[in-house]
Amino acid sequence: MKNVTIYSTPTCHFCHMAKDFFKANNVSYTEYNVASDLDKRKEMVDKSGQLGVPVIIIDNGITVGFDKSKISKLLGLA
Repeated sequence: MKNVTIYSTPTCHFCHMAKDFFKANNVSYTEYNVASDLDKRKEMVDKSGQLGVPVIIIDNGITVGFDKSKISKLLGLA
């Protein structure tokens, strides 16, 4: 099983799309709300160099935004 983390905000449309995709494919994930958790926001920027969300980490692979084909490949669904 892959270790999946998503850094998101409550109002982010692409974050919701990513979480819906995970749920549809029975992928468990850890979610951090970087709108309210400043420590996790700093961690996200340190790891990705980005302030934009979602930042999705699957094992050691980082994806910024909802790139369905890349996420599927990292999850072994492709």
